[in-house]
Amino acid sequence: MKVNEATWDRVLRVIVGLFLLSLLFWVEGNGKYWGLLGLIPLITGLVGYCPAYSLFKFSTRKETSSGS
Repeated sequence: MKVNEATWDRVLRVIVGLFLLSLLFWVEGNGKYWGLLGLIPLITGLVGYCPAYSLFKFSTRKETSSGS
């Protein structure tokens, strides 16, 4: 798996993921389980790889050349 997320993208995903996971503690009833969707952006942000980006051949990470 090649990293296909820029640093800003990863930070944003982790923040959104943690916010969604917090819904497990703030929302009552069956609606709170929507907070489990926060695992998706949290995991992809921590790993740096988004399968959807690969599917659409997209990346927010800039490719750097070695200059050699």
